[in-house]
Amino acid sequence: MISRDFLVGARDEGLRLDELLARDLGVSRSLAARLIREGKVLVDGLRAKPSTRPRPGAGIAARFEEPGDEEALAPAPLDLDVLFEDRDLAVLNKPPGLVVHPGAGKHEVTLVEGLLARFGPLPTLLGEDRPGVVHRLDRDTSGLIIIARTHGAQAELCAMFKDRRMDKEYLALAYGAPKEGSGAISAAIARHPARRKKMAVVEEGGRRAETIYELVEDFGEISLIRLNLVTGRTHQIRVHLAHIGHPVVGDLVYGGRARYRTIKETGIRDAVKKVGRQMLHAHRLSFTHPGTGEAVSFTAPIPEDMAGLIDLLRSFS
Repeated sequence: MISRDFLVGARDEGLRLDELLARDLGVSRSLAARLIREGKVLVDGLRAKPSTRPRPGAGIAARFEEPGDEEALAPAPLDLDVLFEDRDLAVLNKPPGLVVHPGAGKHEVTLVEGLLARFGPLPTLLGEDRPGVVHRLDRDTSGLIIIARTHGAQAELCAMFKDRRMDKEYLALAYGAPKEGSGAISAAIARHPARRKKMAVVEEGGRRAETIYELVEDFGEISLIRLNLVTGRTHQIRVHLAHIGHPVVGDLVYGGRARYRTIKETGIRDAVKKVGRQMLHAHRLSFTHPGTGEAVSFTAPIPEDMAGLIDLLRSFS
């Protein structure tokens, strides 16, 4: 039995119940809506609709059984880059192009199916379709991802991400370079009002988001930037860099694709034109091991496509 209780915060005012539940449990909006319609989620002790917008201070209580075996994923062998594993967790270097877990619509082989083939049964605190998952990376973002191997580790690691007890460092190739060599981007993020799969910086109604950045190398028209997430909103780095006028190279959604046409150097322009994904890499993760209590840190090498572009940029600098 999954049991979860929480209070609606002041910053959550105006948000739908299914959105609040999906965010708190780390499940899909469709699953959250189904649980609400089935009466497994109560607001101040009363049934509600997925579209209900609870007031700040309202108590949300969710009680439901984990999905049955009929919804279980089938293991599928994948060539996984496992950097570390023990009885509690595993740390992997995810390649670009690999989806972490199944979503709505057409299904494809995902990371979690490869995990089941590699590790066997994994905890399903976040749902049968997310075995071992404690956080995610976008399909085309490469780098470090942590997988829980026990229920206790999954619960503790999820809490670390939620409570911001996880140090998350990314590397990105972005257009231009911030005027200041380092700084913080503090801008609230919410769903784009017209494009539901896209996020946007908003002045009102969004969730607080903060990204710390540091310029690593300035190649002229493109720069290498190190970023640390203070919060963990959907597409946060991509949205924040686009917001300050430096979208991630290759980002189809947030303005980092067609901008290659403005690059003056032909060799660089031709190389960037061929980039097939956003140049964003989850480079380092540091946290307290849920089993041993020791401080641990992991680093994933920059993938070949991104490293090759960096080498090219250096050759023209």
